[in-house]
Amino acid sequence: MWHRVAPALAQHFSLIMPDLPGYGWSGAPGSDATHAPYTKRAMANAMIELMEALGHVHFRLAGHDRGGRVAYRLALDHPGRLAKLATLDIVPTWAMWHHMDARLANRAWHWMFLALPAPFPETMIGKDPLFFFDSRAAAGTKIKSLSAFDPRALAHYHAFFSDPVRIHATCEDYRAGRTTDLTHDEESRATAKKITCPMLAIWGGAGGIPAETDDPLATWREWAAAVQGFAIDSGHYLAEEAPQATAEALIAFFTRP
Repeated sequence: MWHRVAPALAQHFSLIMPDLPGYGWSGAPGSDATHAPYTKRAMANAMIELMEALGHVHFRLAGHDRGGRVAYRLALDHPGRLAKLATLDIVPTWAMWHHMDARLANRAWHWMFLALPAPFPETMIGKDPLFFFDSRAAAGTKIKSLSAFDPRALAHYHAFFSDPVRIHATCEDYRAGRTTDLTHDEESRATAKKITCPMLAIWGGAGGIPAETDDPLATWREWAAAVQGFAIDSGHYLAEEAPQATAEALIAFFTRP
């Protein structure tokens, strides 16, 4: 998903772009009753282990969608690790579940569906996984079409989502979001824990989920001590639909003293 912005970012930074556990070609380990290792806390710990293995203890971090949820949980749990944080097209999991009104539910119905107990969503999706994937992906774009994606990227997504093991992992990710991740957010909120590093929140103004909420930037200010942000003319997939604007926003933020 980063292929259209990576060349511009690589002119300024060394890039490490892992697939989350259960996604792409990363391992898809089994889970327990709390849906670990698909909780965002567990995924954040995995990212830290990876970065340390590559020699990076302190780093900048950007994440889109599920990666953004891992990123802000990492910032909350490990405040000394990040120089800066950027999230793409999300608001916190707490805000999603506690503000799930009719408008947001119509846009984010897959949150409820994928979080249902196994094997219901896995069985339904497994009947025609590419129909499910393509329908959701197209609906999230500004133009409501798969033509927003590079065919090579789409082929990669199709290969990943044709694997029943990875369909299950995706569902476990969303089950974690409904249960353990929400509990972790509620604990952070109850103790007034905030993201302490500088933060950028950008979102798609035409199709992104945060655009369906009241005020994404005001929401993030409840969670971060120093946050800036704005909408980009895009649907949900900022890095693929609006790569130039996305790259410019990330470069400006991450290079600023």
